[in-house]
Amino acid sequence: MQWFTAPDYWFAREVFQRGLAIVYLVAFAGAARQFRALIGASGMLPVPRFLARTSVRRAPSIFHLHYSDRFFAGVAWFGAALAVALAAGADDRVPLWAAMLLWLLAWVLYLSIVNVGQVWYAFGWESLLLETGFLAVFLGNDRTAPPILVLWLARWLLFRVEFGAGLVKMRGDPCWRDLTCLYYHHETQPMPGPASRMFHRLPRPLHRVEVAANHVVQLVVPFALFTPQPVASIAAAVVVATQLWLILSGNFAWLNWLTILLACTAIDARAAGAVVPLPAPPALPGPPPWFLAAVLAFTVAVVVLSYWPVRNLLSSHQRMNASFNHYHLVNTYGAFGRIERRRFELVVEGTSDPVLTERTHWREYEFKGKPGDPRRMPRQWAPWHLRLDWLMWFAAISPTYARAWLGPFLQRLLTNDPATVRLLRHNPFPDSPPTYIRVRHFRYRFSTKEEFRHDHVWWHRTPVGDYVPPIALDSLR
Repeated sequence: MQWFTAPDYWFAREVFQRGLAIVYLVAFAGAARQFRALIGASGMLPVPRFLARTSVRRAPSIFHLHYSDRFFAGVAWFGAALAVALAAGADDRVPLWAAMLLWLLAWVLYLSIVNVGQVWYAFGWESLLLETGFLAVFLGNDRTAPPILVLWLARWLLFRVEFGAGLVKMRGDPCWRDLTCLYYHHETQPMPGPASRMFHRLPRPLHRVEVAANHVVQLVVPFALFTPQPVASIAAAVVVATQLWLILSGNFAWLNWLTILLACTAIDARAAGAVVPLPAPPALPGPPPWFLAAVLAFTVAVVVLSYWPVRNLLSSHQRMNASFNHYHLVNTYGAFGRIERRRFELVVEGTSDPVLTERTHWREYEFKGKPGDPRRMPRQWAPWHLRLDWLMWFAAISPTYARAWLGPFLQRLLTNDPATVRLLRHNPFPDSPPTYIRVRHFRYRFSTKEEFRHDHVWWHRTPVGDYVPPIALDSLR
């Protein structure tokens, strides 16, 4: 069975599985904390209403069997507890078949959440977590050496993530081809972090070097993942370094962390031992025949399902993030095929005045992650995913993105809905809801050095106009 196993990757498997369990924990806990306002029975896009018009075939989910907010919360918190157990190594303390079932259960639970999450879960890293999580089912535990076929499938997934992102950039916005995209990206990205302003203020020649380096990492380095060691480990280390750079420059939920974990599967113990001291490798027996058969069947399935993402990669009309099946397996990936040149933000304001006049005093709602108060420094939230904040960024670009949920969101603010205001950093009406609410459209840019020094502001904003004019609860109903 030497051809089937890769004992030199025991440490890579350990890092991958423990890290993946932590990402699962973040994803399940985030779902439990945010779902009531977003997709709960009384949420903006209620799950029961979605299930009533969607078949189980189109959206496989255990919630087709039963839905209540209490049941959803139980599923999410149970998933979080399972993730904690997996992070602590519970899969290594049970037989191989039981370890596979534990990872499969985590995948089923999160698939059930994603498939009823609607627009709130329409992000590429949801599919990436599910595809990565399904790989973990077939990596085994310390009862057997890592199967080399699954390690190669992990590299194939990493290749699609990186190469797909590189291709969609080259085919998309011209600024990627003339190396100028980073003149804008750090300022206009969905959710800047505390270092984003510094990255934006770097010299423009350095921005051009960054873009050129990005093209090399995404379009050239992925091919080296399939070369012999130590070249594959070096290529994986380059991917890890690049992803850490992206983590410093912005907030992209768990996308970068999952990419790092996938890259770790290409680093063998010899390469890892040159960087960090490792214990003696464990004695790992060969796989049982049934496990060998399961891995071979899974590999064949991935090869077959790879037809659609490969066709997409070769297409001049490449899609950025897409699943070709309802189980989110063997997907296509990509990001930022188009870069915004200007940043727009939506500012939600309310008033308690019974009658609107020119002297009406408006108070601003503060969101947790997205820019609002120009004096507030952006925070580092990733890998936590603030779903409402992300959708507000899309809505600022075009009302099309907000058509389904913005009205219900404002309606819930006008009633001080507890689940909704918990999604916010600050509710200016803690005692009683406002009588009117409005949404204003602003142009934001990072402050200059002089503005930052004199006014202590991170942002400078200029009003564009009303996005939603003043509206009362009766009008929304």
